[in-house]
Amino acid sequence: MKQITANGQTVEEAVQSALAQLKTTKDRTEVTIIDEGKKGFLGIFGSRQAIVKVTVKIDPIEEAKQFLMNVCEKMGTSIEVEVVKSGRDIQFILSGQKIALLIGKRGQTLNSLQYLTQLVINRYSEQYINVILDAEDYRKRRSETLIKLADRLAQKSIKTGKTVTLEPMPSYERKVIHTALMNNTRVKTFSDGYEPNRHIVISPVK
Repeated sequence: MKQITANGQTVEEAVQSALAQLKTTKDRTEVTIIDEGKKGFLGIFGSRQAIVKVTVKIDPIEEAKQFLMNVCEKMGTSIEVEVVKSGRDIQFILSGQKIALLIGKRGQTLNSLQYLTQLVINRYSEQYINVILDAEDYRKRRSETLIKLADRLAQKSIKTGKTVTLEPMPSYERKVIHTALMNNTRVKTFSDGYEPNRHIVISPVK
């Protein structure tokens, strides 16, 4: 967090001095007046300069976006990031070359990037933000695959009468499984474990 203490003949002068040093604008900062100053007799005798503390406000979304771009650059690919906001859900849509490298096997690289991005954005946010990372419409294709997987494993659980444990998944993928099986009265689902290794368990209803 960048902040600076500056002084001037007036509060406004002190603020402008601080903004110039921080190379930012007033709308991106928080200003705390430490001393309003005093003009003094004839503007000279007994005068006291105004003192302010100016703090740059950090935009969690911009920090997360910059994090993504930096990480991808180190991975050898240049990307563009589109941001889609919906309440506390923030979707970062990645595009560019070598996107398959960022998705990884079964989306493992994309999921890891998503987890790290969520840590970054919530480090700077005052309220919890849920992050979804997508590339080449992978999430939609993944959801369709998960729905088919949920049905197949539910049938396996019913047939064998045994519990089936799925691989660790991020929360929104677990939600797809839960939703896909919520109307199946022959099985029940629940999440177990701790992030980032939390996973779904499908059990037959006896």
